[in-house]
Amino acid sequence: MLKISPNARISPLADIEDSVRGSVIEIEDGVTVDSFVKIKPAGGTGDVLIGRDSTVNSGVAIYTGNGVSIGRRCAIAANCTFAPVNHEYADPDTPIVKQSFMASRGGVIVEDDVWIGANAVLLDGAILRSGCIVGAGAVVRTEIPRNAICVGVPARVISYRGENQATRQVLGAEA
Repeated sequence: MLKISPNARISPLADIEDSVRGSVIEIEDGVTVDSFVKIKPAGGTGDVLIGRDSTVNSGVAIYTGNGVSIGRRCAIAANCTFAPVNHEYADPDTPIVKQSFMASRGGVIVEDDVWIGANAVLLDGAILRSGCIVGAGAVVRTEIPRNAICVGVPARVISYRGENQATRQVLGAEA
């Protein structure tokens, strides 16, 4: 079921598929969904919520899987992938595409005021707490604390918003 606010701005070049399994895709007031964004019910029956005043830039792919919740006032840069599902692969005698999916690790949760850099990948079980920043190209599969700045594969915290240079040096984090 699609629930798209009349006050959301959805590019005519975005591709938002309706679910055949009952997943809800909800886009709230003030959300901007740019061209070539793909929102696809796949890999489970989770819902997708994009919160008020968030921006989803060009080329982002969001799969419903075990669910995606994006809070308010989030900025999602180009070409990010939200993949809240994992293929089963344990049986080498059965093709992976015939092995269904692994148990849920909780979907993907993005709280309010989060910035996700270009080409980041968020996997099942990723939790981005309020105010955090994910660097370009990072792969997130665990919880990132409030106001943390994380980078890398897998993503690791390098500092926190609001820290001064002396604090970063004491913690041994990169500047």
